Order: sequence, then C-alpha cells, then structure tokens
Amino acid sequence: MLAGILLIIIPVLYGGISLLQFLINDPAYSANQLRQDLFRAGQARAGVLLVLSLTSLKYVDKTNLTDSLKAIVRSFIPASAILLPAGFFFSVFDANATKPNGFINLAYGGAVLLAAGLVILGIGLVRSPDREEKH
Repeated sequence: MLAGILLIIIPVLYGGISLLQFLINDPAYSANQLRQDLFRAGQARAGVLLVLSLTSLKYVDKTNLTDSLKAIVRSFIPASAILLPAGFFFSVFDANATKPNGFINLAYGGAVLLAAGLVILGIGLVRSPDREEKH
C-alpha cells in the first residue's frame, strides 16, 4: 500500500517539467546559479530517493526487526524522499536568493532520517533469519 501511495504523491516527473519551464520561461532562474544548483540537486535526489524508498520497502519484511522498527524504516526512508528535495527547493524559492534560507534544514532532517532508516534496515537484513539459516 505504501509503495502505491509513494508512486502517487511523489511525482518526480513534475519536478523535471518544472525545471524545464524555469529554464525556458524564467530569466531570473537562469541568472541565479545557486538556485539552479539547488533545484537540480533536489530533482536528482527526489528520483533516486523514490527508487530507494520503493526498493527498501521490499526488504523490510525479510528482516527480524520488531514491528516498531519495521514501521520506522517504512516511514523514515520515504520521508527522506520528501524532506531532502523539499529542503533544496524551498530554501531558494525566491528568485533573488543569494544563500539558502531556513528551509535548507529540511534537507538535513531528511538526511538524518535516511541514514537512520538505512542503518536499521541494514542491521535487520544482516541479522535476518534467512541469512542465519544458511550458515
């Protein structure tokens, strides 16, 4: 179910179309290198983190994690796919921005959630029953 929701609410294609529209129709976007860099970074992370989120969901049930840790993994990694790009986009939404605003902290928060979710998932997979049976 979560995978379906992610595919609906994180339309990465929209971000690419938005960037294209900025490049074509907004001279202020082209004049602001910081904004271009952070928007591109946000767009790139959105796609990669969406795929990582969907992939990680396939592995959660293969772990021997508790239900609460599984819930953390299922929420932290997809949340990072929203927070990290949002931090990049919203921190320079103003066409005249010369430095990121406070929204950049969303990216840091997303990075922490991503790291925590991946470490928990990794530990769960290393300690999974399937792995232990093969030894």
